[in-house]
Amino acid sequence: MLDINKVPSPCYVMEERLLRKNLSLIKHVADTAGVEIILAFKAFAMWKSFSIFREYIHHTTASSRYEARLAFEEFGSKAHTYSPAYTEEDFPEIMRCSGYITFNSFSQFNRFYPMVKASNEKISCGIRVNPEYSEVKVELYNPCAPGSRFGITSDLLPDELPEGIEGFHCHCLCESDAYEFGRTLQHFEDRFGHWMNQLKWVNFGGGHLMTRKGYDVNHLINLLKEFKSRYPNLKVILEPGSAFAWQVGPLVSSVVDIIENHGIRTAILNVSFTCHMPDCLEMPYQPTVRGAETLSFDAVKSAKQEDHIYRLGGNSCLSGDYMGSWKFDHELRIGERIVLEDMIHYTMVKTNMFNGIQHPSIAIWHSDDTLEIYRDFHYEDYKNRMS
Repeated sequence: MLDINKVPSPCYVMEERLLRKNLSLIKHVADTAGVEIILAFKAFAMWKSFSIFREYIHHTTASSRYEARLAFEEFGSKAHTYSPAYTEEDFPEIMRCSGYITFNSFSQFNRFYPMVKASNEKISCGIRVNPEYSEVKVELYNPCAPGSRFGITSDLLPDELPEGIEGFHCHCLCESDAYEFGRTLQHFEDRFGHWMNQLKWVNFGGGHLMTRKGYDVNHLINLLKEFKSRYPNLKVILEPGSAFAWQVGPLVSSVVDIIENHGIRTAILNVSFTCHMPDCLEMPYQPTVRGAETLSFDAVKSAKQEDHIYRLGGNSCLSGDYMGSWKFDHELRIGERIVLEDMIHYTMVKTNMFNGIQHPSIAIWHSDDTLEIYRDFHYEDYKNRMS
């Protein structure tokens, strides 16, 4: 088991045992349903751990030239690439590093498909479609919100697809369950079933949180099997991000100060929510803290004076860089470790160096109970990003 006292602070630390548990489940779904499930770099790109991933999956999905290059050079296979827009500067390298390229619009397809056709690369091209249905509640994460810039709606597709379009890419979910996928799939088929016999593959994107406790994995497998029975000509692809790294490790931090203002106590940490855990503020959500109870607003109001209740504050100068409140079973002390759970997915890939704050180290706790530091960050990392 992970020994927090052996982990430097601050540090993202992934547990290999928990990662392999997720990977095993994902491989089971892929093998049983007869589909391919690939890793989306937008949620997780800790490339020094790719040797573990390659034991379970074969491909990854990229959203940019850099991600495609990471897939090709570090994962060892060509990427499934989608971007809202490609540029002439980026596209040659996109082709070099990609086996699948999805276009967001016909204008992008018409602009770049001649380059694909003229190249020596073996690339299958697709178009992103928008079924105009999603149950994602937070609009910031809803790819099918009204006016969305993602994908082509069914009324804009010709009866006969242009030469070179071999697949549809559809992404409508965000940390969703199998039943939500089932309802979304019905809308997808209602709108796009007419074109299925013209395609070679369909990619149902990410948001399939199959490794979350309580997720009905068998229902997902049955949905995929039934879809494949209706369209036996299609290869089916899923590209979740969070599911791979869901609850595989924490962000370890430390208390550097404790302040009080009008009865509200805040423990200032050596990490920042806005710099190192931005989804907490964007989604927003309050993370689980090891050894503490998350309190609602009403619970805080009714708390006793002797209860050990704290906000947790980041160490940036952004006024809103805090979350709260948590109830501890003791008074917090300066130097004490605070462990923020489930901080591997959508954290490292979205971090920034606002205020020049020290970036947490990146590490893995191996199955043999040894710690390996993948990366420490220093002043030069901040300086080199600024100019």
